[in-house]
Amino acid sequence: MDVAALLRAKGHGVVVIDPERSVADAVALLEQYDIGALIVSPDRLTVTGIISERDVVRRLARDGPACLADSVGAVATADVTTCGPDELADRVMVTMTEGRFRHMPVVDGGQLVGLISIGDVVKHRVAELEQTNSHLETYIAGVPR
Repeated sequence: MDVAALLRAKGHGVVVIDPERSVADAVALLEQYDIGALIVSPDRLTVTGIISERDVVRRLARDGPACLADSVGAVATADVTTCGPDELADRVMVTMTEGRFRHMPVVDGGQLVGLISIGDVVKHRVAELEQTNSHLETYIAGVPR
């Protein structure tokens, strides 16, 4: 399965925050939408960063609560790994696991089209394995389809 199919299943909605907004604003959005990361973008189309719960916690540990007034752009991860809609979900899962991050923006033609999480990919993979298992059990039991 490719990333486009994952996005069709989960939707293309992405919560975006302007890099000039405060970290406190980012925390409020993370809580409001019950999500783990926000895409940082000045125009809702280009990805200039990603800010995750991990980024906020690390900055809090280093600088204390005063960091909540900092701009999102100052705290966010700027070197963002992205994928395209035509990439295979299994390859994206490997990239996320090896890179030790849980969210990957999907970019097509230089524009943000979605966001997938490791949970999205794992959910898909588990469903695939369950379907394969069911087919094998049916085959072994000799039950015609």
